[in-house]
Amino acid sequence: MPPLEQLHGSALLTFNEGERSPLSVRARALVFADPRSQALAAECRRLAPGNQPLLIQGELGTGKELLARHIHSLSGHGGLFVALNCASLSRSHGEAELFGYAAGHYQASASSRAGWFGSAHGGSLYLDEVADLPLALQAKLVQALHSGEVLRVGASLPSAAQVRLIAATGIDLSRAVAVGKFDPQLHALLQAQPLALPPLREHPADIELLAEHLLRSLAERLALPVPQLTAAALQQLQGWRWPGNIRELENVLYQALMICDQQIEPCHLAIPAAG
Repeated sequence: MPPLEQLHGSALLTFNEGERSPLSVRARALVFADPRSQALAAECRRLAPGNQPLLIQGELGTGKELLARHIHSLSGHGGLFVALNCASLSRSHGEAELFGYAAGHYQASASSRAGWFGSAHGGSLYLDEVADLPLALQAKLVQALHSGEVLRVGASLPSAAQVRLIAATGIDLSRAVAVGKFDPQLHALLQAQPLALPPLREHPADIELLAEHLLRSLAERLALPVPQLTAAALQQLQGWRWPGNIRELENVLYQALMICDQQIEPCHLAIPAAG
């Protein structure tokens, strides 16, 4: 379960994915200090206990997977949180990867595989970039969600798979439906419980605590002392629009940590000064 820390009355949500290269940068922390973020946190607490499919909408780098993991941790479901980027599914074996396959279906496959969907039985299946899921698999996903069963490729009998679907996208799915690139039934399921994860520029009150946390985390991973973020540097961070969101903020702070001494000044930040 991701830990929640109380900082100045605000919740800091972090997720530790284990050892990774310092250059492998992605959103791994959310702060619920800004009023808009606090409203989102309350909505997550309200929706978490149910089993209805959820849709998280947000730009790249906003922390959609982290929010999905947070919802799963609040849900009380005993199963696993299984995450899949739909763009990574094989074009030729996507159905087998998603729903599994029977023993002997593929050459040298002596045992059956549950697939991503079956592995999430009793828990949550997170589908990032859900619009990249092929249409044929979208229809089968709807069927599996309704029935609570999956038919593995090459199997004659279905297997139980009760899954809470949490999908994420950065595009307008209603437009994708209109042009025939997204299944309308899957869209209806997801649109019933949408969650909008705002870009970092729309919750600036989170930036200070988020930057402090990221600096501590990066310094620990790099075995470096934690530098002080000066008021001028913080003002510059708060004045930038962050097109890359939390992921960009972490990258900027990583670069600053590499070149600063004991303090991070505006000259250490690879972003324009606030105007």
